[in-house]
Amino acid sequence: TEENKRIITDAFDGLSRADAAAFLDAMADDFTWSVEGSSPWSRRYEGKAAVRDELIGPLFANFATPYRNFADEIIAEGDRVVVLARGEVKTVRGDDYNNSYCFVIRMRGGKMVELREYLDTALVDRVLAAPSQ
Repeated sequence: TEENKRIITDAFDGLSRADAAAFLDAMADDFTWSVEGSSPWSRRYEGKAAVRDELIGPLFANFATPYRNFADEIIAEGDRVVVLARGEVKTVRGDDYNNSYCFVIRMRGGKMVELREYLDTALVDRVLAAPSQ
């Protein structure tokens, strides 16, 4: 539990400085990321490559400034880590995209194997361009 919390704390420390390296390094190759809700981004991304190519790349194409994400609270128990966080970035269209998140992460062998993301999908729909399918 404590090691899992430390790994996720280090990853979010990097994200708070717009450095995603530790977060990306913490993903297992078979990592899955599920964006909950009903936005065009809402679906399950399977595999680290799909997360990078189908979620992170298109998402960051919306951003005009470095994306930062701040963990307000990190709770760990067993193989689960829950992160309450908030993001800050300006979009290429000039909008603020400052969303609030709840990330529920499952760990295995010191790596993230699953992440479920809960967020304000109305804000997503309002300020982000939909991913190309």
